[in-house]
Amino acid sequence: MSIFAGFGSDNHSGVHADILNALRNVNEGYTIAYGLDDNTKDALLHLKEIFGKQTEVFFVYNGTAANILGLKSVTSSFHSILCAESAHLTVHECCGPENFIGCKLVNIPTGDGKLTVDLIEPYVIGVGDQHMAQPHVISLTQATELGTVYRPKEIQKLADFAHANDMLLHMDGARLCNAAAFLKVDLNEICGKVGVDVLSFGGTKNGMMYGEAVVFFDKKLSKDFEFIRKQGMQLTSKMRYISAQFSAFLHDDLWLHNAQHSNQMAQLLAKELKRIPGLEITQKVEANMVYAIIPNHCITALQKKYYFHRFNEQTCEVRLMCAFTTKKEDIFEFTRDLRKFI
Repeated sequence: MSIFAGFGSDNHSGVHADILNALRNVNEGYTIAYGLDDNTKDALLHLKEIFGKQTEVFFVYNGTAANILGLKSVTSSFHSILCAESAHLTVHECCGPENFIGCKLVNIPTGDGKLTVDLIEPYVIGVGDQHMAQPHVISLTQATELGTVYRPKEIQKLADFAHANDMLLHMDGARLCNAAAFLKVDLNEICGKVGVDVLSFGGTKNGMMYGEAVVFFDKKLSKDFEFIRKQGMQLTSKMRYISAQFSAFLHDDLWLHNAQHSNQMAQLLAKELKRIPGLEITQKVEANMVYAIIPNHCITALQKKYYFHRFNEQTCEVRLMCAFTTKKEDIFEFTRDLRKFI
């Protein structure tokens, strides 16, 4: 029996049909490479319309590169980057920031994946002391790795604190679309308009095949990014294949429809789980993921049929992801099987 991988990650889903069509349509003839083609110019213009005409936008292959290279452009090796201890940046990027930037990551414990000024303030230490790493960037994840979502006012407070302390605010927006869909706001209302300086804007988890955008809200911060991207092996020659995806992704709010669906499926999954005695939902369900404590024997039995991650081995907390391709039937079958094992 094949294992259903649909609850493992939104990266496990396929590519939206509209994006596949865009790739087919751009796959004709010859065009100038390295982003000098008309497709790339159009896609970048569209992104500037969303995030502001004052921005500079660059395409890279993946989210890890978007985070690390975006941060490398605004930090030095003697700086520190403050992030939640659950952030992808520190947990799942294989010491990439330390390796490519040489900086220090400061991991801050949070209950729900969200940073606050009160949590950050004790870690802003040693400023001006030549013996200590210099706090320079606050990095937040929207939506967080725990599925929670920052409100605009929360981001603005973090930005104000960062800027008042001569720091910058970076946002890992791998699931920015899910956050915007949950809050029912435009994309820029939860990044550039509330003080974010550098954004990694992702599409891979929401219907694209590959490709992310690094957005600088102050052009001065992007001064050397072209060279950093090249050295970082992220300058794709056939950039039209990333650009075409972004154009389709942004056309007629495809990004929003996909994110709304995956969020709705997560809400349905949480609703069905709550109906089962003996289970506990551990985080607010605001994006497209559900965290729950499930008895160990049930996890073992379920994983023979379904692929999903144990988030915490000791507490039997699991992470269940939904994607733009998740079906109601998938959720009902999963919860029916869970009831049997309970």
